[in-house]
Amino acid sequence: MIDKILLEKLKSNFKEAFWFIKTNKVRTFLTALGIIFGVASVITMLAIGNGAEKEILAQLELVGVNNIVVTPIPDKPEESSTSEEENNKEETKKFSKGLDILDTQSIEKYIPSVKLVSPEIILDTYVINNGRQNSVKLVGISPTFFSVSNIQIEKGSKFNRYQIENALPVCVIGKKVEKKLFTGQSALGKHIKVKDVWLQVIGVIEEKLISDKAQENLGIRDLNQDIYIPIKTFLVRYRDRKIITDKEQENTGGFIVFGGGEQNGPKQKIPRGNYHQIDKLTVQVSNSNELKATAEVLSKMLKRRHNDVLDFEIQIPIQLLKQQQKTKQIFNIVLSIIAGISLLIGGIGIMNIMLASVLERTKEIGIIRAIGATEEDVILQFLSESILISVGGGIVGIFLGIVGAYIIEFVSGIETVLSLNSILLSFFIAVIVGLIFGIFPAKSAANKRPIEALRNE
Repeated sequence: MIDKILLEKLKSNFKEAFWFIKTNKVRTFLTALGIIFGVASVITMLAIGNGAEKEILAQLELVGVNNIVVTPIPDKPEESSTSEEENNKEETKKFSKGLDILDTQSIEKYIPSVKLVSPEIILDTYVINNGRQNSVKLVGISPTFFSVSNIQIEKGSKFNRYQIENALPVCVIGKKVEKKLFTGQSALGKHIKVKDVWLQVIGVIEEKLISDKAQENLGIRDLNQDIYIPIKTFLVRYRDRKIITDKEQENTGGFIVFGGGEQNGPKQKIPRGNYHQIDKLTVQVSNSNELKATAEVLSKMLKRRHNDVLDFEIQIPIQLLKQQQKTKQIFNIVLSIIAGISLLIGGIGIMNIMLASVLERTKEIGIIRAIGATEEDVILQFLSESILISVGGGIVGIFLGIVGAYIIEFVSGIETVLSLNSILLSFFIAVIVGLIFGIFPAKSAANKRPIEALRNE
């Protein structure tokens, strides 16, 4: 019975509150503006934050969680000089064999924390199929490449041991390569001519979504547009820089020497360019806690093997991504605080308007108290109004927040991810703000004595 009476009271109060709000539309709208923009801001900021987190996780998947990347540093043209003084300095420069397959074998053998090692040799070339020529990257890889790079084979198969050991002309191609060369057809079993060599397609990798930002920040290629062959096939059928550098440049201090004699003039040296046998080396560590220590050991080993010449660079992508993630989290926290302040201001606005409403409706309060309304009834009436304003503002704010998130993604290209949790959270906060900031005006109205209220003009 008590519950039924309470429900009737609540129904009556919300009905009265709705009528009052309806008759004061402009005031209600201005009161709710703070709540509207506050809720919209919270939803939009959380959508941006969720999008940033999704992007970071996608990039982590691309680079691998426990990977260390070693890239060679080739000689630069600006290092060459014809002056006698600089030539004498270059003569003392130590010779380095460059990053090669032997480095890969040593890393696998002597560093216990290393799980997998994946060397890559990359060649910018062209592919010919049905008389059409397209630019492509040809990548020589080891069998571990697919595991280290989190790449799945969509159809066909990876290279088998026989194909690898005998340097057979077979390849696995990216999804975009298949779409470009074999529109509407399967590429499996077909042959393509890459530069001067005919390769048989034995597999197609599953398409991976790689954003332009990820390619720029992490130096990741669009793996969908590459053609992959066994690394031995690459060295035998295309090129092996190690053969040239070892035979022709070992005794030149790391430089090619030409000239000399009375007719040819003084000896001059030019940089070797890219003398490294491999273009990228990815080292996967068993435990993420050993990343830093492994990188240090790896650096010392390679430096010793390269005759104390630092012609390589070591990066730990996950550390870069974690730093980016931390920066974005701080940025999102700041934006959320700003959005929270908007909600706070909206709550203050509700309190101010409700206090003004209490002053305007003093006589009305006196009348309803005189005919038997209790303090609880008055409190419920004014709380009902503030909660309705908050709920209405929250609903409008949710709509604006969703629209705003889509507009930001469309205009700026920043990925936004809307979640039900963020929408419910912002709406819940809006209702709580209305409830909290409506309590003081409601109590102020309830505390008025009926006789004094009736006397007030």
